[in-house]
Amino acid sequence: MAQKSKTVVLNTSGVSFQDVMDVARYGAKVEISDQAKKAIDASRKYIDDYTKGGKAIYGVSTGFGALADKFIEPGDRVQLQKSLIRSHAAGVGAPVEREVVRALIFLRLRTMTSGRTGVRYELAKTYADFLNANLTPVVPEFGSLGCSGDLAPLSHCALAMMGEGKVHDESGNIVDSAVAMKKAGIAPIELQAKEGLALINGTDGMLGMLIMAIADLRNLCSAADITTAMSIEGLLGTDKVFAPDLHAPLRKQLGQAVSAANLFALLKGSGIVASHFEGDTRVQDAYSLRCAPQVAGAVRDTVDYAEMIAGRELDSAIDNPVVQPDGRVESNGNFHGAPVAYVLDFLAIAAADLGSMAERRTDRMLDPARSVGLPAFLAFNAGVDSGLMIAQYTQAALVSENKRLATPASVDSIPSSAMQEDHVSMGWSAARKLRKVIDNLTHILGIELLTAARAIELRKGLKPAAATAAVIAELRKVVDPIGPDRFLAPEIEAASAIIRDGVAVVAAKKVVTNLN
Repeated sequence: MAQKSKTVVLNTSGVSFQDVMDVARYGAKVEISDQAKKAIDASRKYIDDYTKGGKAIYGVSTGFGALADKFIEPGDRVQLQKSLIRSHAAGVGAPVEREVVRALIFLRLRTMTSGRTGVRYELAKTYADFLNANLTPVVPEFGSLGCSGDLAPLSHCALAMMGEGKVHDESGNIVDSAVAMKKAGIAPIELQAKEGLALINGTDGMLGMLIMAIADLRNLCSAADITTAMSIEGLLGTDKVFAPDLHAPLRKQLGQAVSAANLFALLKGSGIVASHFEGDTRVQDAYSLRCAPQVAGAVRDTVDYAEMIAGRELDSAIDNPVVQPDGRVESNGNFHGAPVAYVLDFLAIAAADLGSMAERRTDRMLDPARSVGLPAFLAFNAGVDSGLMIAQYTQAALVSENKRLATPASVDSIPSSAMQEDHVSMGWSAARKLRKVIDNLTHILGIELLTAARAIELRKGLKPAAATAAVIAELRKVVDPIGPDRFLAPEIEAASAIIRDGVAVVAAKKVVTNLN
């Protein structure tokens, strides 16, 4: 995680998608503004006033979940909050990625600075200090039902700030939280009334993963247009079907028009495409070539919709109960993750299909019956060499896995807390599987890149388009051209890194500056 010099300043007005990315993925610092501090202090005063009375307020003077009818005496209310965090930090499994945990912490802090949670400023400051010291609580993968907030993951974060549990230190080592905090000069938090609840009642985990997925998929949509263009050249396809007058004027799907324009521009000046304008008996290309913008465009539209939902959630203050500006402390159900869960599942479906089409193009290039004159499996010496045969097996396995992962998590619900929480979103699960789908899609496109580059180079005497040639030049910095069979796995990883890190998109944009 590269450290950024940027500092994200938190106000009551919220944060941007880029702020989330900068803090979660790139290690930007955070700062709480004076305006946000005043809002935090104002909401805390209301909570302090309520704790002096005998009124039953959920999470302040009562138990939690199915125990909400249990009145808690004033002398036990601090212990109530500590017990909440300790009991809810019940996750199991491997630790989730550090960027996910940083998103969890940052987005919970963002809600604190809205002035709607009733926490003390000291608590918010500790969350900021953790981020700035690059201390990352160890959060196990399983434990959230995506309702009542991402309870277990957020509890593991809160527990670490109490000086309990484990963290990844700045060097990535897992150490006791108390040890890491002492070294960083951060005092463990002492929870007061309502604060434990305020730290865990949010959709922050699923939202953070959604925001990062949107950024990743925007890169992959552009990369998929690039690998598609390269496959079209490798298979002696045509660019005529991507002409502007065949898209926006005829079919009003916005993403389709964007992808078609990308393909048309990427293939501009291709000597390979131009080589078969005359004397080619084929009337139409296969669907995986001809219909590429229809599928990739639908993915783009899905990402746009997901971004709209994520933007609404990012502009929200999710807590229960919530402190209203007039001092009322009101229970609500805004922690339910359904809006976020649905789009996480929707993105997984779209991404799985994008990869499925890419695999079909790869398979076509490797099959001498359909590859328009290319050697079997693009092998250097077919028979002695197997070429890229098994790369397609790997790609097919990834596609199959993505189809399984595309099964929606949000259609499931398991009642919990003695039927008090009788319908849950499973949004955390939807987010976790989407991250795997995106990782798989990255490798699928990396294999298509590897295959298409070799197919283009086998079209001897014909020059590719300037944009696709620029991408091949980047690939050739890390992967050698065709030759006798060699250890293939590292080459797949190298090609996938070019996709994942945006190298392919940057290279293509040097030629097609308006590539989307």
